Amino acid sequence: MVLRQNILITGASSGLGEGMARQFAARGRNLALCARRTDRLDALAAELRAAYPGITVFTSSLDVNEHDRVFTVFDRFRADLGSLDRVIVNAGLGKGRPVGTGRFDANRQTLETNFVAAAAQIEAAAGIFREQREGHLAVLSSFMAIRGLPKNSTAYAASKAGISAFVAGTRAELRRKGIAVTEIRPGYIESEMYDRTGGSPLATPAEAGARALAKAVEAEPKLAYVPSWPWVPLAVAVRLAPERLLRRFA
Repeated sequence: MVLRQNILITGASSGLGEGMARQFAARGRNLALCARRTDRLDALAAELRAAYPGITVFTSSLDVNEHDRVFTVFDRFRADLGSLDRVIVNAGLGKGRPVGTGRFDANRQTLETNFVAAAAQIEAAAGIFREQREGHLAVLSSFMAIRGLPKNSTAYAASKAGISAFVAGTRAELRRKGIAVTEIRPGYIESEMYDRTGGSPLATPAEAGARALAKAVEAEPKLAYVPSWPWVPLAVAVRLAPERLLRRFA
């Protein structure tokens, strides 16, 4: 296993991004953390520096929908740390509404953030890794990327299916260039964004979910469902389920 010492995480001020930052800090990794909410981000960075004085933590404000700024912030982090060994594309949005109910604005925001903005982050990371001739790109997609879903999940599932295809193409492009590319498909993990959906008995507690995510990222597979139980068998079931049953997963 390659040691990836300098790790950039987007959307790191809360939820899965914050959880992964804590996990990698505990492993002694240097961090470059970015998010829109800088107050929470800076508080997290101060906490991690105090708890793990041997690590370096840089922060920056970043709205990933400001695509040019994505490249600027990534390049600045690379200069600050000397190199970027791993980039975790985590920032995302779950704001969709049922199609045709007058909320295209919400669906558009979800699609733009989860697909176009994620593609910008992938482009920025891949450009840096090409120059370095090594690196690990890890992209958080979703269990919902498996197939189209109804209700509030239509735009979200579509955005994640799209970025999954983008990641697969990126992997094929970069596989001979010393760059590892991983797609992570989390199931239900407790977080602020997930809690707004109303919860599920299948949800994994936040800390356990963060540990599972960090472990999966560290292994650098092509694709991982996290946690593997029950999401690996459920992935098969959802892929094969008749359409009338899909509302249970939306």
